[in-house]
Amino acid sequence: MAIAAFAANAEDVSDPRTWDPRSWYLPGSSSDGFSEMRFIIARSSAVGCKPNCPEWISAEGAIAAGTPALLKRVLKKLGTRKLPIIVNSPGGDVDAALQLGRIIRKNRLDIAIGKTEFSDCWPGMEGCGASYGKGVAYFGVASDGGAMCNSACPLMFAGGVRRVAGSWAYLGVHQITTTYFPSTRHFRTTYQTIRGKRYRVTTETVTQGESYKTYKMSKAFSRKISAYLREMGVGRGLLDTMKATPASDIRQIALDDMLTMKLVTSRDSLDKLTLAGICRRSPAPPNCREVPANAKPAKTAVVAVRRAVPATPSAARSAPVDNSMRFVLVRSSDPKCGLDCPEWIAAQGTITPDTQKVFRQLLDTVGGRRLPLVVSSPGGDLLSALAMGRLIRDRKLDVAIARTDFTGCKPQDKGCAPPDGFYPGVVTDLGAGCDAACPIMLAGGVRRFVGPKVPVSVQSLAFAERIRSYLAEMSVRQDLFPPMPLNRFDYKRNRLRLEPGTMFTMGLTTGPETANHLVGPTVCKTEPRPQNCPATSALKVDAQFPLKP
Repeated sequence: MAIAAFAANAEDVSDPRTWDPRSWYLPGSSSDGFSEMRFIIARSSAVGCKPNCPEWISAEGAIAAGTPALLKRVLKKLGTRKLPIIVNSPGGDVDAALQLGRIIRKNRLDIAIGKTEFSDCWPGMEGCGASYGKGVAYFGVASDGGAMCNSACPLMFAGGVRRVAGSWAYLGVHQITTTYFPSTRHFRTTYQTIRGKRYRVTTETVTQGESYKTYKMSKAFSRKISAYLREMGVGRGLLDTMKATPASDIRQIALDDMLTMKLVTSRDSLDKLTLAGICRRSPAPPNCREVPANAKPAKTAVVAVRRAVPATPSAARSAPVDNSMRFVLVRSSDPKCGLDCPEWIAAQGTITPDTQKVFRQLLDTVGGRRLPLVVSSPGGDLLSALAMGRLIRDRKLDVAIARTDFTGCKPQDKGCAPPDGFYPGVVTDLGAGCDAACPIMLAGGVRRFVGPKVPVSVQSLAFAERIRSYLAEMSVRQDLFPPMPLNRFDYKRNRLRLEPGTMFTMGLTTGPETANHLVGPTVCKTEPRPQNCPATSALKVDAQFPLKP
């Protein structure tokens, strides 16, 4: 006698080595594909929020069978505190996603699509991760540029009380792929006589059959998901879109459609939950926590997040490093320029929501002079990069990607303040770079130069309409950025390095020249005389930014 049995597992499957936006991760893979989801308690490192800053739970990675247990563990550690969840996930195990949604709803948590960029001590780094409650282990900023919530992830997302996606994040769905593992049980009955008594002996043999997949949602699973979405207050439209999209494809749901489906509760972005200024409201949101200036934070290893600038290892210390972009007025100290040396604005560090405001302050001090901007940045806040690009174009400034090396009196030296406001320095391509959102800032320049050895790389920013219109406005090709979210969990593999010829063809650069074309030692000897060559008396301005509150 034989009985056939089937075990089924609903999930998103494909080969991670050939991953693209229409195929999903292979469960269990961590080195070649997406890492499994991890939950990290993060605190905002945005300038100006101290001492009362927002905190959130960063949820990044693929959803696995054990993910719900990890979330329960984090929530138990938080006790009665209710922190919003900022999720960035390609999908994963459907049953686990349903469990996650119910856990989130049971705990009355808000959720947003976004990713967390950690400032100086990030998960997995040796020496990081002190237990929560003894201090703050991880600092960072949350943004929705390039963030995604795909396939099974929207089911987790549906569990939030307030659900926000914003116009920069990417939410996509498709059919559920179900893998069946058939097996056949064989029963054999024999008889054995012991001491004159006859016994029946039954043996069982299980034969595993060949697994196979189906790419259409079964009626039973459809009813299960439909009941779950009703429970979460989400409309039928989400399920209909899932069923109408083949498993080999992916359907992005626009923000307006998400509102119609009741998948999101407003048009807001994650700024509603994580922006530094929310803690100045009265009453402050529940995810705000005040940490006095003299409090002892968790001891963490300090490594500056400056992917473009090689950093020397520093000793562990308690306070986080502020890597936000600083603007410094510089005059060349190259002996070749003699007494007639060019001046520029050095911009180095991570782009934050306050970067535009700080830059405006500096521009106000230099009046109508058009000093070129020499930038080196790992990227940062996308909206701020867009605002910076437009401000740069509005002021008709030139931009070059290079690093400024300060000589003699340095901005970071205590008590160092040049009498005329300009720090001595030289530009170099060595250690410079422009990554992620930084090329958006670069695109704002009237003239734009990048040396042949300076790395400029891009990663997907979800290609919202604002980016397309901005690039067109700056005369840059709209396909500069990848059209779909890439795997954020393996940063080095999934960024795209732009070659000099490619940048010129796309309009990101206006010529093959380096930063020396703007601030080299001989530029002040050319005619017509550039505006960044000082007049007889140098301007006296407050050089170093940002200003401390």
